[in-house]
Amino acid sequence: MRARSTIFTLFVEYIYPERRARVRDLITMMEVLGFSEAAVRAALSRSAKRGWVVPERRGRIAYYALSDRVYWQVRQVRKRLYDPPTPWDGRFLLVLPEGPKERGERERFRREMALLGYGSLQSGVYLGAGVDLAATQELLAFYGLSATLFRAEHLGPKEEVLRAFSLKEASAHYQTLFSSVPPVLEDPLLAFRTLTRLVHEMRKLLFLDPLLPPELLPPGFPGPSARERFLTLRETLYRQAEPFLKRLSLSPLTPGGITFRG
Repeated sequence: MRARSTIFTLFVEYIYPERRARVRDLITMMEVLGFSEAAVRAALSRSAKRGWVVPERRGRIAYYALSDRVYWQVRQVRKRLYDPPTPWDGRFLLVLPEGPKERGERERFRREMALLGYGSLQSGVYLGAGVDLAATQELLAFYGLSATLFRAEHLGPKEEVLRAFSLKEASAHYQTLFSSVPPVLEDPLLAFRTLTRLVHEMRKLLFLDPLLPPELLPPGFPGPSARERFLTLRETLYRQAEPFLKRLSLSPLTPGGITFRG
């Protein structure tokens, strides 16, 4: 876990729907995760230079707030991780964007399309099932790209479609996802560390697992069962981490907007 990427995970899981956090709270959480205060401040400073976060001060208290662009990314990650899937109508969304032309920007665009659930049929042709059209259009607008979009049915075997996605790689990651979860989690700090690492790995898996409708999944794909186990474990870990989280000035009081059952 790298410092800047981990800070993003903290905003995703504990700070949202707020878009700003007190620097002192970020340092406290990151120190529990094994990062020094100097490393945290350096990561925040580099993120500010890139325009990802904005430093703020209210009286004597220092904050960092997410930029509009990064806050949008946080919302997309949370929707993909925690919102129930929308029913699939059996049609695919095909996106043929005009660009980006620069290699680095093209790779960033490809990764963000994967985050939204798209695979690549071939260079410059993106395919999604059950994807969010509005989020797709917002992403195209962020990059200033025009695109041709189609809704279509696939008339061949589903194996032809599955080649567009990284399901084998996702499956390998799911197999080890829970291997580092300790058998006993009574320590609030240990629960916080375990939850943060699980969320961090789950959000990275969104770049590999498009969360396809059940009708399209290959036999034995572990994604749905791993997701169900993660959501159940998340509730348990929040309860166990609560004494630590209550020491922080996070809003809302229930971290990350989670709704507990029972």
